[in-house]
Amino acid sequence: MALMITAECINCDVCEPECPNQAISMGEQFYVIDPQRCTECVGHFGEPQCVQVCPVECIPLDPFHLESPGQLQLKYEQLQAAKKALLPTTS
Repeated sequence: MALMITAECINCDVCEPECPNQAISMGEQFYVIDPQRCTECVGHFGEPQCVQVCPVECIPLDPFHLESPGQLQLKYEQLQAAKKALLPTTS
């Protein structure tokens, strides 16, 4: 599952820089998580980093984006492949 940030968010700015997939950004009123980029830190860390640093515990699983660990791993691999494709090649 992807994660989501609830309205209890206090906009403390600690979660955004912790996300290895750049899935977190400022929304209209509080931070939001892009479910297409969130892998719950699968492939990077053993635990979701945003959840670890959130002082108000407002980052639960998103029930609208159910994903298995295998699906999260595949998403991680696809994001990494896309990232590598954007890197300049050296000759």
